[in-house]
Amino acid sequence: MTAHVEKREIGNLLLENIPDIPETISERLNQYHSTREAFLVDWLGEDSGLLISTRFGESAQLHLLENAGGARRQLTFFAEPVFSAAMRPRRNGFLFSKDHGGNENYQFYYYNLDSGHYQLLTDGTSKHGNPVWSPDGAAFIYNSTKRNQEDHDLYLYHLAGEGEQLILEGEGFWYPVDWSPNGQLVTVIHYLSINESHLYVLDITTGALKAVVAKAEVACRGGFWGSDGKELFFSSDEFSECRQLLRYEQANGRVSPMATGLTAEVEGMRLSPDGLTLAFLLNDNGISRLYLLNIHTHACELVDCMPEGIIDGLRWDPTSSRLAFTLNASDAPADVFVLRIADCHLTRWTSSEVGGLDRDDFVRPKLIHYPTFDAVDGQPRQIPAFYYRPNKGEGPFPVLIYIHGGPESQFRPGFSPTFQYYLNEMGVAVLAPNVRGSTGYGKHFLKLDNGYLREDSVKDIGKLLDWAEQQPELDSRRVAAIGGSYGGYMVLASMALFNGRLCCGVDIVGISNFVTFLENTKSYRRNLRRVEYGDERDPRMRRHLQRISPTTNAHKISKPMLIVQGQNDPRVPASEAEQMLHAIRRNGGEAWYLLARDEGHGFRKRSNREFYDKAVVLFLQRYLLG
Repeated sequence: MTAHVEKREIGNLLLENIPDIPETISERLNQYHSTREAFLVDWLGEDSGLLISTRFGESAQLHLLENAGGARRQLTFFAEPVFSAAMRPRRNGFLFSKDHGGNENYQFYYYNLDSGHYQLLTDGTSKHGNPVWSPDGAAFIYNSTKRNQEDHDLYLYHLAGEGEQLILEGEGFWYPVDWSPNGQLVTVIHYLSINESHLYVLDITTGALKAVVAKAEVACRGGFWGSDGKELFFSSDEFSECRQLLRYEQANGRVSPMATGLTAEVEGMRLSPDGLTLAFLLNDNGISRLYLLNIHTHACELVDCMPEGIIDGLRWDPTSSRLAFTLNASDAPADVFVLRIADCHLTRWTSSEVGGLDRDDFVRPKLIHYPTFDAVDGQPRQIPAFYYRPNKGEGPFPVLIYIHGGPESQFRPGFSPTFQYYLNEMGVAVLAPNVRGSTGYGKHFLKLDNGYLREDSVKDIGKLLDWAEQQPELDSRRVAAIGGSYGGYMVLASMALFNGRLCCGVDIVGISNFVTFLENTKSYRRNLRRVEYGDERDPRMRRHLQRISPTTNAHKISKPMLIVQGQNDPRVPASEAEQMLHAIRRNGGEAWYLLARDEGHGFRKRSNREFYDKAVVLFLQRYLLG
């Protein structure tokens, strides 16, 4: 029997069975919604300040910041968020990209800082990404699906009237990394999966490709040129469990490890303009560690004046004396910092607001490990998770399990105003596991959920429920699950497999059927996803994917669900949400539905995000807190 459905609309939002939001929720959430973040884009020049991204209105836009703590001057004013930007060398301008309604067909625009005018450079319809400027600023290289809307080829765009030029027609996903100092060569990566990616050197003039690393089951990242153009620096897991720092010598093709005493995964790097210092980041159980390596002596040191958090967007200033980056911590929003290398002096350039909330009330999580169902070297495998315990009260606390997407992603303890609301206003503990298949823990852990092993990651959630039952301060009778994208699949699968142990679930842009997902996701993503989930064209694999899909098991879900979707989602089409919604209702289950007509894979506009948060709070109040 299909349950009754009440529909209504609020702006671009379509609501089904979602009650009116009480004013008490809106009033208190408003402070948490008033928190703000700032992200580094790049240096404007030697003494010209920084280009940053932040949101003052409906969406994230680009701002100019002339000095530390100075006023932010907004440069772009669009309804759609600006996705990325890249400063043009030796010119007073920058590239930026944005899409429409979350469709991820990003277009490049050039912004002239002298005139304040911008112009569209690309075709307006295809997907474009990863622009890298030539050393002289005359051209940039990027990838695009323009040729067939499926493969990501490489194009060169000359701004002096010549326009774009196809320079590499490739199958699959190719993207550029860095130009050689003489502007003749570019490092490029052919990405086949998170477990395999090949690094090449591309000759811009001839189109010839020279392999640096092109081996099966080896993953590469980076590919930055030394100042003399004779060597490259990149990371790879060819010789180690995690990606380590490597050097490639052009003359003889020799690859040699660097910083060999470090075991955590290299997640980012940037070479100083003078070629003397390589800054790189290690992912240490979700926390970033910044290191500086002397290119000549190979001496490596940890930068120990850093607050603990997640670092992103390393950018050297033109003098090589300062390093700028974004730092995001569990108890502080993302802000832009600048490190003076000579004396390890850290300066905060932005101070993002927290809506008048008391920062001392923000909860920092504890890293825990819990045993799961299988063993390693005769001992139970340990699954890492971050445990947020409310500051107030002794419990037992209701529990919200947050499951990240990807699946080749990782939960990292950055700032979440909604987490802080759950903790401080609702008294709900949050558990954020990194189940098998998560990145950051080595290449073997990453593969443990591939293909026919998919449900093993769901079993890890069951063992987390076991762990929660053993904690006296947690109420194992009141547990909910929430997750987006692949995390949405995990929520749906957990709700079916552990129906008697979960009160309710929130599925955000989640996969509900692997076969229909693989058939309907954008063609430029399909083969990449087949490597992870399995090829639905193979009859045996197709039967397996159908068997484990949430739509097949929807009859096992008797607890309430909130399903959230963006209509323009190119990754997980809205049809995935709709078929799960109908399957639950056909079985007489209760399901709320929130669809945003102007969003894609997640909600990026402030008004949509705020309503979504209110709906989740109301849903949890009703079905978790009861």
